[in-house]
Amino acid sequence: MKENNRIIDRNELILITGSNGFIGTRVVDALLRSGFSNLRCLVRPSGNLADLQAVLDAAPGARVEIMPGNLLSREDCANAVKGVAVILHLAAGIEKTFPGSFMNSVVATRNLLDAVVDGGSLRRFVNVSSFAVYSNWNLRSGALLDEECETESRPVERAEPYAFAKLKQDQLVIEYSQKFGIPYVILRPGAVYGPRARQLTGRVGIDTFGIFLHLGGSNQIPLTYVDNCAQAIVLAGITSGVDGEVFNVVDDNLPSSRKFLRMYKKHGKSFRSIYVPYWLFYCLSWIWENYSKRSKGQLPPVFNRRRCAIYWKGNKYSNNKLKERVGWRPAVPFAEASKRYFEFVRRAG
Repeated sequence: MKENNRIIDRNELILITGSNGFIGTRVVDALLRSGFSNLRCLVRPSGNLADLQAVLDAAPGARVEIMPGNLLSREDCANAVKGVAVILHLAAGIEKTFPGSFMNSVVATRNLLDAVVDGGSLRRFVNVSSFAVYSNWNLRSGALLDEECETESRPVERAEPYAFAKLKQDQLVIEYSQKFGIPYVILRPGAVYGPRARQLTGRVGIDTFGIFLHLGGSNQIPLTYVDNCAQAIVLAGITSGVDGEVFNVVDDNLPSSRKFLRMYKKHGKSFRSIYVPYWLFYCLSWIWENYSKRSKGQLPPVFNRRRCAIYWKGNKYSNNKLKERVGWRPAVPFAEASKRYFEFVRRAG
């Protein structure tokens, strides 16, 4: 990228929240490889720093501050944003309850944004969101799901706390931009995979009742390799002229669910699975959903039609906007990315 297409210089301070996580560690590595050596890595006091430290050990000349802190602490947030030019916000709640996810994604983000308002020196706030915020309820099977598509209007009915919290987080970022002029970019990665990702993406199917149900069939999976995703986050943070934009992050040459599962079993870990057609699982979800309503919540609606649709109805995906506006290209092609991933799965057992 040309220097005059950046909103910051290489020596300006960048804050990365969730910097010791699966994606965050690779973001730190991508920043260092791109010459940005003035970094502040916010980590939870109890977080595992082994992978992050390995990245930092490979860049001994960098000015990297590891700052233990909790985004639920307004004081910690105020300290974290001091002197920061760009924030790459990856920290999020992965709890399985609505209150827990809301607290650690939405309330934590609000505290960080409040600290930014008080500081007033930020050039850009990058919110790393998720494909989970979208709804394809009004899209036909096979239609393109891109940045113009609607987000979920009934997140509680989806019974998916993570999706609910990420949707509210996106809305909060936009609200703060409108009220206080905070410049932002929202990134929505698809299914991020790579070494350290131990679970097969739910876009392929679910392991339930002691058996793996393959639900994806011929559907395209919106995969993005972790290093490619990290580079997209970096570019979203430093590229000029994209304030207020939303970008989806998916790689090129996306495989079908059936192909990816076959490769996973052959090169990673073999296991038994049963293919369930979409129409059948949709009907089962409708039955489960209605029984949950009649039982007044005694049976949680973990299987429901809206959730079934967004994951397994089958849509097409595009990375054109990300390529055209920030100059991103997936540096690791699918053949190499999947090879690295399956080698990790095989070694991890």
